[in-house]
Amino acid sequence: MSDSIEKRIELNAPVSRVWRALTDHREFGEWFCVNIQQPFEPGKEAIGQITHPGYEHVTWRAVVQKMEPERLFSFTWHPYAIDPDVDFSDETPTLVEFRLEPVGDRTVLTLTESGFDKIPASRRAEAFRMNDGGWTQQMQNIQRHLETTHAG
Repeated sequence: MSDSIEKRIELNAPVSRVWRALTDHREFGEWFCVNIQQPFEPGKEAIGQITHPGYEHVTWRAVVQKMEPERLFSFTWHPYAIDPDVDFSDETPTLVEFRLEPVGDRTVLTLTESGFDKIPASRRAEAFRMNDGGWTQQMQNIQRHLETTHAG
């Protein structure tokens, strides 16, 4: 099993528009299916309630690492931490990175989630499998979001 997941998609939107979809907490929540209350800020924890059907009981938590405008947005989190009765805080989180690259008036978005080798063996394969599929869906979600919202 690999230590990381990588997904790439070319989006029909300029880098500035994709950046906003990633880093505005309300807009991120629209396509990612999470209701986040506070703006993203490096070094701070972002907390929200997942709105995806079947996962509404899950509180989403991530610590924003970097926000390098129109280039890199990253956070750490505990992958597939959906059991409200389990405390995942002792686990080493994985690192999620969104890298943006302009290609004309379009943007190549590369998502990498790394650090699965640090997840406890008892849940590593399931966390990897679920996030691999989840990131495929999220890349489709951001693409659909960008296609159906105003570029403004």
